Amino acid sequence: MISMTRLFTRLSSVEKKTFTEKSRRVQVASILARFLVVVISLSCAHAQQAARITVYGDQSGPRVNREIFSQFAEQLGSGIYGGLWVGPSSSIPNIHGYRKDVIDALRDLHVPAVRWPGGCYADQYHWRDGIGPREKRPVRYRRGGNDTNSVGTHEFMDFLDLIGAKAYLSADVGNATPQETVDWMEYMLAPRGTTLSNERAANGHPDPWQVPYLGIGNELWGCGGHMSAEHAADVINQYTTFLHASRGKPFMKIAAGADRGDYHWTETVMREAGPQIDGLALHFYTYLHHAGHEGVGTGYGEKGAAVGFDEKDWASTLAYTFGMDDLIAKHAAIMDKYDPEKRVWLAVDEWGAWYKPDGVHAASSLYQENTIRDALIAAINLNIFVKHADRVKLTAIAQMINVLQAMLLTDGPRMVKTPTYWVYEMYRPWQDATSLPIEVHSEDYAFGGEKMPEVSASAVRDKSGKIHIALTNQNPNLSVKLLLKINSSVPGSVTGRILTAPNIDSRNTFEHPDAVKPVVMQGITQTGDTLSLTLPPKSVSVLSL
Repeated sequence: MISMTRLFTRLSSVEKKTFTEKSRRVQVASILARFLVVVISLSCAHAQQAARITVYGDQSGPRVNREIFSQFAEQLGSGIYGGLWVGPSSSIPNIHGYRKDVIDALRDLHVPAVRWPGGCYADQYHWRDGIGPREKRPVRYRRGGNDTNSVGTHEFMDFLDLIGAKAYLSADVGNATPQETVDWMEYMLAPRGTTLSNERAANGHPDPWQVPYLGIGNELWGCGGHMSAEHAADVINQYTTFLHASRGKPFMKIAAGADRGDYHWTETVMREAGPQIDGLALHFYTYLHHAGHEGVGTGYGEKGAAVGFDEKDWASTLAYTFGMDDLIAKHAAIMDKYDPEKRVWLAVDEWGAWYKPDGVHAASSLYQENTIRDALIAAINLNIFVKHADRVKLTAIAQMINVLQAMLLTDGPRMVKTPTYWVYEMYRPWQDATSLPIEVHSEDYAFGGEKMPEVSASAVRDKSGKIHIALTNQNPNLSVKLLLKINSSVPGSVTGRILTAPNIDSRNTFEHPDAVKPVVMQGITQTGDTLSLTLPPKSVSVLSL
C-alpha cells in the first residue's frame, strides 16, 4: 500500500508545475480533498472483512421436498395460449399442440409439480367446459378476454406427462358447489365403471390419473370470494367433508391461506379447519419496499419497473423479498400451536416479483421482463425455503411462462430462458436432498435507507453424499471474498458455476438469448477444510463438493 505521505507528495509534485501564486490555495484545497477521498476509500477497503460461512456436513436437517421447486401456470395473458399451447396445426414446432421448445426447456428443470388452472382464474373455471372435442367446447368470457377452453383437463394432464411433473389442481370454491369438485375428482380418479369415469374413457383416457395435490379455493380473502377468515374456515370444512380419495388415488387437500402478514387468517383456519386439511397456502409477491409498512405487513408496495431501474430500486426490491423469512417464521409458529407434529404443509404456492406494466403488452397479461435482479430474488427465496424445510414443503413461483417472474418468455416462434430459469436449473440438486445447518457471517449491503445481508446461502447433501452450496451476493457493485468451511469434512474435488451480469437490469432477449447464463467458477482455492473464493457483484453461485 502506498503510504499517505508519499501519495500526497506525488499529487503535490504534479500539481505544483501548473500552480500560480494566485490559485495555489485553491489548488492545494483540491489536492487535500482528493487525498481525503483516497484515504476514505483505502480505509473502507481495509475494513471490508471476508465473509465467513460454516457448513455442518456432519449434521442433517429436514429433507428439502422437491415440490418446493414447483411451478404455477394460470390461463392468463399468454401463459397458456401462445406460451405453452399453439395447437397441433401450428407452424411452430409442437408435440400434439404443445410447443416443443418449451417442453424441452421444462424437462431440463425436472419440474416437480404444476399448479393449474389458477390463481383467480380457478374461481371462475368450470371443469366440464374443458373436456370433450375442442371444437365443441364453449367459449367463456374470463378476466382478460375470451377463453376457448382449448386447454382443459386432458390437455393439462398430457402436458404434465410430457415434462414429468405432478398435478396440483385448484378447485373452484368461489362460485361453484362442493359437488362440482367432487365430480371433477371422480372424473379424474375413479376406476372405469362409474358414469364419470366412463365419460373420461370415452374422451380418450381409460385409466385414472394421479392428482397428488388439490387446492381448496384460491385467495378466499380476495378474488376467491372476499371472505372473512371465519367464513373461509367454514367453507373449507364444507368442501373437505365431501372430498374423498378414490381407491388407491389419495390427494392432499391444501386450503387457501393468508395474504402475506395476515396471521389472523392462519390462526383461524388452523384452529377451525386444521384437522381437515393437509396443507395451508401462503401468497407473497415482491414489490418495491413500501415505506411506512412494518416488514411485509399487509400493505402492498409500489410496483416498480422491470428494467431500466436504478440502484435504489434494486436495493428496495431485494430488501422486501428478504421479508419472506420473517413471514414464514411467524406463520409457521402459529401452525406449530395447532400442529406440533408438522403434518400440515405450508405451501407458498404464489410468490415472485411483480412489476408495473411495460406499456407494450396489455396490462392484464402481466407480462414482464426478467433480469439478473430476478435471479437474486429467486435464489434468496429458495434459500429461505430450505431454511424452513421442516414446514415449507411446496412452493410455486408465479409464473411458468410469459407471466410475472417467468421461467420462459415467448414471442411467436421464438423462446428465451430467463435468468430465473437458470437459477432453477442450478438448484436442481436441492430436490429431495437433505438440508445441512449453515452459519453465514457477512457484512450488510446498504443503499438508500435499505439494508440486508450481503450474502445469503443454503446447503444440502444429495443422495450420493455430494454437498451442494448456493451463495448469493446482493451487492451490485462489490465482490465479496468468502471463506467457506466444511465442518468435519475435507472437500475433495470442488466445482462451481456463477450466474452474474454486467448491469443490474441485464437480461436475456430474443436477439441475445444467452446474455445472462451460468459460467464455470474460477479461482477456488483450498486449505484443509476451508475454501477461499470470490463472489462477483450481483451474482448467484452454486458449488458442488
